[in-house]
Amino acid sequence: MTATDLRAAARLAWTRTTLGDDTLTLESASSDASFRSYWRTTHGGRSWIVMDSPPEREDPQPWLAIGRRLAAAGLHVPGVAAQDLDQGFLLIEDLGSQLYLAALDDANADKLYGDAMDALLAMQNRVASDDLPPFDHTVLVNGLEVMPEWFLKRHLGHAPDCEEWDVLEAAFDVIVRNALAQPRVFVHRDYHSRNLLVVGENNSGIIAPGLLSPGILDFQGALHGPLTYDLASLLRDAYVAWPRERVEGWVESYRQRLLGAGMIDGKVDATRFRRWFDLTGLHRHVRVLGQFYRLWYRDGKPAYLKDVPQVYRYVVEVARSYPELADFAALLERHASGRDLTQVASA
Repeated sequence: MTATDLRAAARLAWTRTTLGDDTLTLESASSDASFRSYWRTTHGGRSWIVMDSPPEREDPQPWLAIGRRLAAAGLHVPGVAAQDLDQGFLLIEDLGSQLYLAALDDANADKLYGDAMDALLAMQNRVASDDLPPFDHTVLVNGLEVMPEWFLKRHLGHAPDCEEWDVLEAAFDVIVRNALAQPRVFVHRDYHSRNLLVVGENNSGIIAPGLLSPGILDFQGALHGPLTYDLASLLRDAYVAWPRERVEGWVESYRQRLLGAGMIDGKVDATRFRRWFDLTGLHRHVRVLGQFYRLWYRDGKPAYLKDVPQVYRYVVEVARSYPELADFAALLERHASGRDLTQVASA
């Protein structure tokens, strides 16, 4: 048997033993960019998810620890019914399969984003994060440097010269200083439409008290970092795009929430907050632009390539709108112009 077959057999055996049913089967529910995977089964009229987190590759303990914090703050993360940390198996609440990505449309976007921003405010206002790893200068710079390595060099086949490195470093400095200037809060890091679920009243499983919807996933990498990072992840999503005017309306509505909660004061006006949001989103998308190619070239995961054009558009459009980043936008356009960004380059 292959290692994959052995893992599948162990996963099924653990699930059957845990639920006391030798007839159970498992079907793939989802996977992510890590080595973690999710499997669905039904027992006693209830649907369950088995999270398979191989401990030598994806330690499940951070997921459990951060989940406890979020649940204590009234946020809806999957409840845990059983766990085997030695094997890396967890039996957790099934929050359903209605991801924000599939559910969002013009008619319900205000309601769904409103729910997500309510949950985000609770996350930032109620969840302690001072003891989490800091989203500091080193982490910010390292994230940005993924892009020239994997997008410019590996994918486009272009090694920046000294003058271009000056442009890149000047742009990165602007982006990093913007992030460090913001209040520090709990940062989920991937708060977007593929990690948020519309959860209904009839969903089975362990329903935690507090906010019913959205259900929140993939929070194990949380950091202590800039106030607008998760907001930018949500509203400038790599997987779904909205007109700029509508996004800016949601951004302002969140600023008003923060004002009402006393988390910012009147000195943070709409213009300043929008700059925080824009450039923090730019940090995320520069990183993702490199990361999506790294997932293909290093890890053999091509699924994200189709989303690269949207990420690239975010980077260029936001950079163009700030004079100090115009040279950065021009550098990227100069080398990416006319290229099909969804096609992999030859070795």
